[in-house]
Amino acid sequence: MEHRIHELMSAVPGTVSQLHSFHYGPPDSERSVYIQSSLHADELPGMLVAFKLKQRLAELEAAGLLNARVCIVPIANPIGLTQQLMDVPLGRYELETLKNFNRHYADMTAAIAEGLETALGDSETDNIDIIRTRFLTALEDRTPANALESLQLTLQRLACQADYVLDLHCDFNAVEHLYTTPAAWPTFEPLARYFGSRASMLATDSGGQSFDECFTLVWEQLRERLGERFPIGYGTQSITLELRGQDDVDHDLADHDSSAIIHWMMQLGLVQGEAPALPALPFPPTPLAAMEFLVAPEGGLLVFHARPGEQVVSGQLIAEVIDPIHDVVHDVRATQDGMIYARSQRRMATAGMIVADLAGHDSRRSGYLLAP
Repeated sequence: MEHRIHELMSAVPGTVSQLHSFHYGPPDSERSVYIQSSLHADELPGMLVAFKLKQRLAELEAAGLLNARVCIVPIANPIGLTQQLMDVPLGRYELETLKNFNRHYADMTAAIAEGLETALGDSETDNIDIIRTRFLTALEDRTPANALESLQLTLQRLACQADYVLDLHCDFNAVEHLYTTPAAWPTFEPLARYFGSRASMLATDSGGQSFDECFTLVWEQLRERLGERFPIGYGTQSITLELRGQDDVDHDLADHDSSAIIHWMMQLGLVQGEAPALPALPFPPTPLAAMEFLVAPEGGLLVFHARPGEQVVSGQLIAEVIDPIHDVVHDVRATQDGMIYARSQRRMATAGMIVADLAGHDSRRSGYLLAP
């Protein structure tokens, strides 16, 4: 194992922020995996999973059973981790810029594509290597303007050459779910099964240039531009695993989730050993465009009638918003059949607040598909 320390730009003199990455497996291996946790720094279940994975990978490496290079960043957001206000962690948005830590990563497609045609050939493997090198070079040529950009660029540089990128998140109050692309679903379906994903939502471009998509979109866009003239594979396939809710920092759950990742790696031949039989998938994959946010029509006391993991039908009562001054009760109902996979932890709703997330089957949205 190799432990690397990456110094980040400091917002003010006298302060220091660092990223720590841990590297396992043969340095000359042809395949690689990048795993990070807690990019939203108030989402901590992934940090415990990363801790568990470090122990497992150290054992596998010592036994000579790792067939891939694996990089783990257990604390992907030291900036957000320090944002505590009156005993409340505020790790979703960077307080200086008010930007979501998982949005607006640098789009490097244009820089990579400049003059690329003259470098590509008939070998898909060689073309992937060329594009990966250009990707890293383009990122290294960028100069961050602030601490947030320094963090984002460092993470991108660590992950841009990996075959597989796993970003470990969680929701507020939720069951197991995930986000990935239609092209990557065949690769990650076994992981979804081992993980027990209750909702698996697929989109090529969700509109937010999030961490996972800042890699996959490069390959999608280059294939669109040049794919008819040159063989270009998917150099990186990414997935965001949502490890239930913020309160689910639990050894048994983390053991299950880390085992799911190791079993998936076995299934791909990244770890030596026989992978367990694939479990059934609890709920079929659905388009992210069919996911709907159920919102409070007015402010008031929030009382739920459906729990995460519950399959519901269109029109079913999900929650009530109660105004105890005027004795008015507003219903929040399912807009289509599907799975309630996440809901708010708050019990006093404000008008327009997202109350619950529904993984439906009928695509009704386009453009920006993510939460703020």
